[in-house]
Amino acid sequence: MRIVSAGSVAIVLLIMTLLVMGAVWFLRRVWFYRDPVRIPPDDADAILAPADGKLIYARRFDKGEVYSDKLGQRILISEISKTDFAANESGWILGIYMTPLDVHFNYAPIAGKISRVVHTQAAINLPMVDMWEYVSLTYLRKAVDLMGRKYHLVNERNTIFIDGKQLRVAVVEIADKFINKIRCFVAEGDMVRAGQKLSFIERGSQVDLVVPGDDIEILARVGQQVYGGKTIVARIRRVGQ
Repeated sequence: MRIVSAGSVAIVLLIMTLLVMGAVWFLRRVWFYRDPVRIPPDDADAILAPADGKLIYARRFDKGEVYSDKLGQRILISEISKTDFAANESGWILGIYMTPLDVHFNYAPIAGKISRVVHTQAAINLPMVDMWEYVSLTYLRKAVDLMGRKYHLVNERNTIFIDGKQLRVAVVEIADKFINKIRCFVAEGDMVRAGQKLSFIERGSQVDLVVPGDDIEILARVGQQVYGGKTIVARIRRVGQ
């Protein structure tokens, strides 16, 4: 009968520990910052996903208000963007949850001019999800409806407004509890292409896309994995279509 020495066990445990630490370091310091080449579709009517992640809701809003199942009441779009954007309009709001496994660059959903960039600081950033919701979103890849959660209305955010030829949109980048900065690459007055990188946001986070207008067709479905600057999440319906 062969007896494994305590020294051999210690070496195996050390190797396993180093492998796990190396994998965590690689994921956090290398893989997390990957910057894949994104070639947007050649479609002037397309509205692209502003971020990689799981589409957790696609809600119609009316007169600047959207219904939250969590709260059982309507909330103002202005509470999410922290501006008067679409305050009295109708349209769509789409929410994308970015896990630590997703690319964390954000992209322009349409071509146009950056009309405003508004950063809203928070006294404290609240956690977005509990442990089970985190596991569901990150590892099981299942959508969780986070519309109207407290963090959704109070956490730090950076809102980028783009005026295109056919419509205008707002990209609302919402920070998670552990995020202390959002790196924005654009400024007011800049012209951007559809699919161009707008910013980089740390760790798990959320991006909302606010699209005012009645002639918008939503193509992406809740629960779908979308890719920033690549996936067409909505389309502008032309007259007669």
